[in-house]
Amino acid sequence: MASSLTTASPSPAHEKTVLGHPIGLATLFMTEMWERFSYYGMRALLVLYLVSGGVDAATGSQGGGLGFTAATATAIYSVYVAMVYLMAMPGGWFGDRVWGARKTVAIASFIIMAGHVALAVPGQLAFFVGLLLVAVGSGLLKANISTMVGHLYKDADDPRRDSGFTIFYIGINVGAFAAPIAIGTIGETINWHLGFFLAAVGMGVGLVIFLLAGRTLSPKSSIVPNPLSPAERKAVITKALAVLAVVAVFYGAVVAADMFTIKWALYPITIAGLVIPVAVLTRIKRDKDLTPGEQTRMSAYIWFFVAAAVFWMIYDQGGSTLSLFGDKSSERSLFGWEVPTTIFQSLNPLFVVALAPVFAAAWVALARRNREPSTIVKFSVALVIVGASFFVFAIPLSQTAGNDTKVTMWWLVLIFLMHTLAELCLSPVGLSVTTKMAPQKYGSQMMGVWFLAVTAGDCITGLLGLAEVQLNGVGVILFQAFAAVLAGVAIFMYRKKVNALMGGMN
Repeated sequence: MASSLTTASPSPAHEKTVLGHPIGLATLFMTEMWERFSYYGMRALLVLYLVSGGVDAATGSQGGGLGFTAATATAIYSVYVAMVYLMAMPGGWFGDRVWGARKTVAIASFIIMAGHVALAVPGQLAFFVGLLLVAVGSGLLKANISTMVGHLYKDADDPRRDSGFTIFYIGINVGAFAAPIAIGTIGETINWHLGFFLAAVGMGVGLVIFLLAGRTLSPKSSIVPNPLSPAERKAVITKALAVLAVVAVFYGAVVAADMFTIKWALYPITIAGLVIPVAVLTRIKRDKDLTPGEQTRMSAYIWFFVAAAVFWMIYDQGGSTLSLFGDKSSERSLFGWEVPTTIFQSLNPLFVVALAPVFAAAWVALARRNREPSTIVKFSVALVIVGASFFVFAIPLSQTAGNDTKVTMWWLVLIFLMHTLAELCLSPVGLSVTTKMAPQKYGSQMMGVWFLAVTAGDCITGLLGLAEVQLNGVGVILFQAFAAVLAGVAIFMYRKKVNALMGGMN
């Protein structure tokens, strides 16, 4: 049964353009910018808050945090980020089958705002409830808002499409740049919880913009592509309640036996973050409803997925391993000012905002000359660069290992620059190729699949942290660097096979 929203007459507003792109891109740009402001501001504080000791949560000093070890804090951070992207899969499902992309984004924004409000309340219970709400809300939002960008372009081969996603990506990074400066600095130097509350304000602004400018969006975003039948809805509710009951009984028994620690919560999520992506890809690949062309493109997509997982394994340590290194082992004096550690989290988005237009223009210019690198080549380059960044990281790391030596903060600047160059070859391109290659049956859900690559990469890091592996050890850093570079070389060697499976898509 088609959704009743399918008969809604299109609003003339959504047909207008700004700088050659649909006007709805500006609405989604601003919504995502403020959502990323809230998310990256909170994330910049997360590891530092977790390792900070003390009991006074309202002093704004270095104390007042939760006092976890660096390894446990890194594991919590990695599992949290993994959970955000893990929830993108059910988020896409809700968009496809329950609410439609537009309604799902509105509800998600409210949940995220509530999560940041909970984080602003002192105490470990409120903190973890807040993390859960932000993770759930972000998962609901991420898959659907990216799908809505795709809805703005009617043709998958529209030459504006990649450029549009890159512009959208700039919005993400404008918010991510401002967040550590505003939220991070206030949280780190004045009051942790005031910083978390400022993140809630940011998400509230994004929600208001989205609701007021909704008429500029494509009518397709309000459609539920494959709504649940009454029987399916009943079955989903029954299964969800059964799972919740099992989880409640299991953890109730663990708590009753006085065995509960934070690892009892982290290990299941981490393992699920590795198993679920494999299960989801397998289920989609074996779906008999897919056409032969869709089946073939899914085979190609698996290559992109694995490459992305390796990439994010290294990249996302910018907010954990690199942040802790910068806080402990870097000399951060700049013209007599002690640069707050959180400020370094603004480097990557700053570089993205500066370089993304250059990359977007370069791809368009090369395409006109029929010389644009294929998507698989872009992925290969990204892996080699991000791997090389950890080879660079090993140099200052070896100089400070086992002693109180501090190195110049410019090492961090160089590493974040390399991460950005790699990211611009992979992330916006990956968003675009996912919308191009997605089987029609799995429109929004495929964006969730793309984000599961982040989940898989971060869960590997999370498992290492839970095993108390010192992620800032030179040997561990070099191992990850070799893995990324070898993966990049491998997919480059098989580029012709992957391009053939893509069926002519670039």
